[in-house]
Amino acid sequence: MTATPTPPSTWPRPRGLLLDAMGTLIGLRTSVGHTYAAVAAEHGIDVAAEAIDRAFPDVLQQAPALAFPGLEGDGLLQAERRWWGARIDAVLGAAGAAVAPAALHDALFDRFADPSLWHVYADVPSVLRRWHGAGLRLAVVSNFDRRLHPLLEGLGLADLFGAVVVSSSAGAAKPSPLPFQIALESLGLPPSQVWHVGDSPEDRAGARAAGVRCLLVQRP
Repeated sequence: MTATPTPPSTWPRPRGLLLDAMGTLIGLRTSVGHTYAAVAAEHGIDVAAEAIDRAFPDVLQQAPALAFPGLEGDGLLQAERRWWGARIDAVLGAAGAAVAPAALHDALFDRFADPSLWHVYADVPSVLRRWHGAGLRLAVVSNFDRRLHPLLEGLGLADLFGAVVVSSSAGAAKPSPLPFQIALESLGLPPSQVWHVGDSPEDRAGARAAGVRCLLVQRP
């Protein structure tokens, strides 16, 4: 990946790579605020996209982990929807908008599951296929929910990964080492033979806690 800094020459060649998703492999085509404002308008709520964009990072930073130990199936899906519903309420409140109806929670949750809202960074497909073709085992480790699985499928990346680990079903979020450990187990590799590529301090801290070397992407 062209944005990735060169690793130290002392690092042994990896047999596998763990990769973050949002901000590393994929990003939104338009801002969160643009989508929130458009969908809110469909539900009779007037809110400025710029106000949403200002509020959203702080709301996410203050949120509890998107992780639900012991849940699966419909119970996990409902927990994911409730988690995002609370974030939607907090963002709209911070932006000075009216309280969101449950229908808006559902509409926004479903909208961000649409692959057309996302794009794959230009350098990603060729690099992933080169790594995959060279025999490296690849997995995704993301602080997201199960919508990531169909998103990667819709964006044409799913066939390259031996595992996709999301925090909601892993029961822990980065910087916990648990999602990394689940991915390592899925790939059948020890930490010493794997690198992680991400874009946040949580990526670095979680990888370090799991004994995995980490490189950080710096995208515009």
